[in-house]
Amino acid sequence: MSYRLAAPNEMTSAGVLRDLVCALLCTAGLASLIDDARLCTSEVVTNVHRHTQSDQVIAEVSLGHERVTINVYDDAPRALPMPRETQLMETNGNGLTLVDRFSDGWGVTQFGGLLPTSKAVWFQFDLRRRGLLT
Repeated sequence: MSYRLAAPNEMTSAGVLRDLVCALLCTAGLASLIDDARLCTSEVVTNVHRHTQSDQVIAEVSLGHERVTINVYDDAPRALPMPRETQLMETNGNGLTLVDRFSDGWGVTQFGGLLPTSKAVWFQFDLRRRGLLT
């Protein structure tokens, strides 16, 4: 089952989309994922705002039997996110490092063939690994 949530690419969109993602997880009985999903969604949506000129940002939440996957889409396929090493006290540039730490996997998918027209940065939570399978 998948849900798509769209917002304009504005500074406030990270908060709006993370709250919608968390409400969806809570409704689906996956409240234990909320803290990690909130952080990862905020970081990825904020990257869209800071590093692209996309008109909108779309979050798609896929609730599978064994995993939850969240895709964040934008129309800037060449603005590929890259984790980087940061200094201990730096407040910027840690987003993908946090996504890597708090999710069970992440990546980037480009769409549109040889001349990509959009991309999705995705991250997922493995329900079995987290002891959430019933």
